[in-house]
Amino acid sequence: MLLLFCIILVFFLALVGNSTMIYYICLDSHLHTLTYFLLSQLSLMDLKCISTTVPKMVYNFLSGHKGISFLGCGIQSFLLLTMASSEVLLLASMAYDHYVAICHPLCYPNLMNRRTCVQMIIASWILGSINSLAHTVYALHILYCQGRAIDHFFCDVPAVLPLACMDTWAYEYTVFVSASLCLLLPFLGITAFYGRVLLAVYHMCSKGGSTKAFTTCSTHLTLVTLYYAPFVYTYLRPRNLCSSAKDEILAFFYTILTPMLNPIISSLRNKEVLGGHEKSVWSILFQEKIVMALLIALFFFPFSR
Repeated sequence: MLLLFCIILVFFLALVGNSTMIYYICLDSHLHTLTYFLLSQLSLMDLKCISTTVPKMVYNFLSGHKGISFLGCGIQSFLLLTMASSEVLLLASMAYDHYVAICHPLCYPNLMNRRTCVQMIIASWILGSINSLAHTVYALHILYCQGRAIDHFFCDVPAVLPLACMDTWAYEYTVFVSASLCLLLPFLGITAFYGRVLLAVYHMCSKGGSTKAFTTCSTHLTLVTLYYAPFVYTYLRPRNLCSSAKDEILAFFYTILTPMLNPIISSLRNKEVLGGHEKSVWSILFQEKIVMALLIALFFFPFSR
């Protein structure tokens, strides 16, 4: 019961934190920049991601009915895969935005204008949806005969495949190739962009400018690490290293915990976001003591269904 309370609290913090950040970015004219527009899209994706898993999980726990319909399983899998694919592409777009802003500031209005930003966001959503739709449709058409008990707290493709009564090695190979393209290519782009950024920061003459640039990049690199590490281990690891317990812990991290940490990492210490709102809900909900106590509770009570 304590773990359930912690999960509900995480959901509440993620919901309020990301919603508040989106609200402030829309409300404050000083934040009407492309960088913060991309950040608001990341918060929107986090809201959709955590809202896809936690409400159903809490309902199943409280009702005692640990089930989901076949169609509901497909919808949940589609939404989660869409958010996962779209987020990694959006992170690459944010890396490009930082690269142009720091390395080519004079060309920024031409290279990173509003039209380009909107095109990047639309492309992230569309490509993520197409990738997710292909995997979801195939997974729903597989013949299952190993029972209907999914060893997971949501419908994830790797958790559903063991229930198939046919050899799925070809599809697993396709998942590996797809994950490699969707994860590694954007990651290589992010690495290249930030490699150039760190080199430019190293050669900056202004100490204040270099500190601000380094802080911005380190914050974004932290987000990249939080998103990529669980995805890479889940979808690109060898089959002999598969473990349902590890899958659940990693999935808990990137579907529930990371959406809560995103607004804390990206904007709690950002004076431009906080602005004149120091007495807002942020200062009440995101105190370090509350967050640390919550994280300690989660680590002492590992997730289990």
